[in-house]
Amino acid sequence: MQESKDRSAAEGARALASGDGPRERLLAHGPEVLSDAELVALLLRTGGAGRDALALAGSLLQRHDGLHGIATAVGAELSSEPGVGPAKSASLVAALEMGRRLAARRLRAGDAVRGPADVFRHFHSRLRSIRHERFLVLLLDGRHRLLREVAISQGTLTASLVHPREVFRPALREAAAAVVLVHNHPSGDPTPSTEDREITSRLADAGSLVGIPVLDHVVVAERGWASLCELGAIPRRGGSWEPGVPNAGDGSGR
Repeated sequence: MQESKDRSAAEGARALASGDGPRERLLAHGPEVLSDAELVALLLRTGGAGRDALALAGSLLQRHDGLHGIATAVGAELSSEPGVGPAKSASLVAALEMGRRLAARRLRAGDAVRGPADVFRHFHSRLRSIRHERFLVLLLDGRHRLLREVAISQGTLTASLVHPREVFRPALREAAAAVVLVHNHPSGDPTPSTEDREITSRLADAGSLVGIPVLDHVVVAERGWASLCELGAIPRRGGSWEPGVPNAGDGSGR
């Protein structure tokens, strides 16, 4: 990572020495030839605190450990850099969000959700960089087509934050036939915790009582995803990813 940052800084320095700024290089050669510092400098547009835009961009990249660090930083953290301020930080945040949305393969209302891989592709670009846990629910119809996505809680995942009534109230209101639980692991490791398993079992029990099966609980992280259904944490009385077929479970008879 340090080598990449040094290379980006060196490329920016060479651009300055040649007299070609990032805008000129982009117009002449295309965006792919620009260093990370040059791309950030174009978004900043101007410098500040006695530095030009390229030097300011290089300082931001160094402070936040590269583009990924900038992508995970909140606006207040970016604007605390001398010479950045709220307006420039807002431009950076907006540009990075546009990139995330373009990279995402989001499901739209009416799209079929066929398994945890679809769920991961839908959420990965949004949840991979969030520093706190966020719990959401996908509401599905009888053919497992998406009705709506609902945010349930934000913060450290606990049973008190993820209460069955908060999960199934919107499902009942929308006449959902099934739900999929989703949350992220800011650590980057998707391995489910004991708390994840306990919450999954509790919500699957509640779904069974109200007649809205929990098809899966998908943990999304930087390094991939985990399906608690595939890991056997969804009780047999829960639903199945295949419409109309009961879940085979893990053979434990739970």
